[in-house]
Amino acid sequence: MQIAANSAVSIHYTLTNDAGEVLDSSQGGSPLVYLHGASNIISGLENALVGKQAGDSLKVSIEPADAYGEKDASLIAELSRNMFEGVDELAVGMQFHASGPDGGLQIVTIVGLDGDKVTVDGNHPLAGQRLHFDVQVAEVREATADELAHGHIHGEGCNH
Repeated sequence: MQIAANSAVSIHYTLTNDAGEVLDSSQGGSPLVYLHGASNIISGLENALVGKQAGDSLKVSIEPADAYGEKDASLIAELSRNMFEGVDELAVGMQFHASGPDGGLQIVTIVGLDGDKVTVDGNHPLAGQRLHFDVQVAEVREATADELAHGHIHGEGCNH
């Protein structure tokens, strides 16, 4: 079976950046399982997997626009330390939930500390980066009606 919309797909992958540093990998663990066509993975990788089948391997580079987008300077802000009331120690890399521009929740990461000033970034950590995937397709099957209704693949630990 070839990968197409509404396929349940299992892949092993290694993700690297332009410098060749490994950012994430499923090697040595369980494969990533996703519902193809449901925006469960970045669009560039999803598009590259169309038509592949179990046993296929591919290497693909994904530009920021088809991954996590370009870095948006409007999502970087300098806040006062007192905005983090109740947190004893702040450090670069810490993440917090904050109200986003649309009123919803978003995750922000501390990217700078300077005295009473805390710089946070609401961009995805991989925004603005070209991503390189080395992928092996492990399994492709038709998604069940339940999986299609819920928009994701059901597996161990799923409580639907």
